[in-house]
Amino acid sequence: MERKQSETVVTGMKYLDSVLPLLERLRDVGCARDRAGNRELRMPQYVGLVLLSLFNPTLGSLRALQQASELEKVQRKLGARRFSLGALSEAGRVFDPAQLEGIIAELLAKLPGAPLDATLSALRHTLTAVDGTLLKALPQITQACYATRRDLGWKLHTHFDVGKRIPTRMTLTDASGRGQTSESAVLRGQLEPDHCYLLDRGYEEFALFNAIHAVRSSYVARLRPARTFAPDDTRTLSEAARQAGVVEDAVGKLGSENSRAEPIEHRVRRIVLLVPWTPSRSGKPTPPSSKPASGLVELVLVTNLCDVPAEVIAVLYRYRWTIELFFRFFKQVLGCQHLLSEHPRGIQLQAYCALIACLLIGLIAGRNPSRRTFEMICLYFQGWATEAELLKHLEQLSQGDKNKRN
Repeated sequence: MERKQSETVVTGMKYLDSVLPLLERLRDVGCARDRAGNRELRMPQYVGLVLLSLFNPTLGSLRALQQASELEKVQRKLGARRFSLGALSEAGRVFDPAQLEGIIAELLAKLPGAPLDATLSALRHTLTAVDGTLLKALPQITQACYATRRDLGWKLHTHFDVGKRIPTRMTLTDASGRGQTSESAVLRGQLEPDHCYLLDRGYEEFALFNAIHAVRSSYVARLRPARTFAPDDTRTLSEAARQAGVVEDAVGKLGSENSRAEPIEHRVRRIVLLVPWTPSRSGKPTPPSSKPASGLVELVLVTNLCDVPAEVIAVLYRYRWTIELFFRFFKQVLGCQHLLSEHPRGIQLQAYCALIACLLIGLIAGRNPSRRTFEMICLYFQGWATEAELLKHLEQLSQGDKNKRN
């Protein structure tokens, strides 16, 4: 059994080399205005360099990438010569990141799903956590020096497949959150059938709930407790629901008749949970008086899943936090807090390259990305760790997962 697993891992390690041939189909992207035919830096080489930087944390800037392009091994791998700093800077503006979506879809199809909670086995929809993360184009110290500039940065709207533990869609907008760049507006334009969207309070919008229901999908969303709700069917709580922290389960009408918002056009289920209180993660000090005496706070959820046990709804919402873990990995481990370009295309390219890196890690390790696994794979690719040492690390992870399930 161990031998079979080792063979699978060795096969997975070849995926990194297999990506470069896939990129060759993009050789002519962005060359429409190159009438002289003398462009040397093509999209496959640029994407290859960005992927190289993601697996080599020391390469954190365009100047570092330019220096890496002078290395013989890099030139041989990418099939190109040294690139100038100007060519690398221009690449973030001329290459179309949408051309990578087909390659991402191919890699995503090869990624196995991760085991979910046993109580979710009857759920037919694909669990999809949706949220956005802020990418600042300028360091905070620069903004402090130039107080007249209000650089809001960029927002990366992400769909995260909970089963495969990997993002499936990443869309870049400005961070104003107004009009078509708001979180709910971006999601409305990307809805698909047969998905269960796990949403935080920033997506609280009746028009969005209606749109999700209309495309034959479901949602589990956090709601402000002050929202008007008129129950017409209050349900008796099972012991399993009480154990999950559920204190209220009712179906009825959400919203006030006098509200200007679009009314809800379907029956809505409201579930109230009691969950442990946690201090704010914003970095601001939390006053002791804000902590309730019981140590518990109410969490209000709404959903159009009216026939699913209440305890399952509670489990579903807990899976929403998997996207927060990915954002931490994306920024702190893959180093995407630092942007290689300030142009929207360049930022989207970097985000897609990070997504490809996550897919490669998943294919190599057979599990969702983690800091320790990423570090070990980096050491292997850089020649510091042997293949046997990487295999040992991955087998230890597999054994740990097996012990947790048992």
